Amino acid sequence: MQAFTTLTGIAAPLPMINVDTDMIIPKQFLKTIKRTGLGRSLFFDLRYDDAGNENPDFVLNRAPWRTASILITGENFGCGSSREHAPWALLDFGIRAVIAPSFADIFFNNCLKNGILPIVLPPAEVERLMREAEQGANARMTIDLADERLVSPTGRAVRFTVDPFSKHCLLNGLDDIALTLTKAASIDAFESRQRTALPWLYR
Repeated sequence: MQAFTTLTGIAAPLPMINVDTDMIIPKQFLKTIKRTGLGRSLFFDLRYDDAGNENPDFVLNRAPWRTASILITGENFGCGSSREHAPWALLDFGIRAVIAPSFADIFFNNCLKNGILPIVLPPAEVERLMREAEQGANARMTIDLADERLVSPTGRAVRFTVDPFSKHCLLNGLDDIALTLTKAASIDAFESRQRTALPWLYR
């Protein structure tokens, strides 16, 4: 996965609570196992009308937020089913960080495993950032993962925390497979010893 070190981009405000994974990526788009192409269906029922036309009132259909790389939203974001397509859709759209007062646990971990940084902040701080994000083109935010600090559109420094293991994986672009491959030498050595000690397992 792509490493996450620092990110500077436009922040889009989505003042909604309990946004579930079916709202993020509806069930009819779960047939694919590819991680690309899902961005066009992100928030499908909110972004498009019944005829497939863009809803001009939805934030991600409006300039400059249609190129947002940061999403600021309400509590319990990512609740519902455990579909990994939800972070895939966000990532394919271009969202690399989501800021909320709370997240559903499975969605939170799926974000980390796919290179998206979920940031938990107090509700009052999220509300303040959301108001700043409403400034539009001026709502550019910088997130520094190594320093665990973001700079808001008005220049305020806001601290956040990430557990050390997740931080290490994000900074180095390590998903579960890549993390396993860092132990390849140890795995090979174990298998070599096992072939000698228990040869019948390999016949």
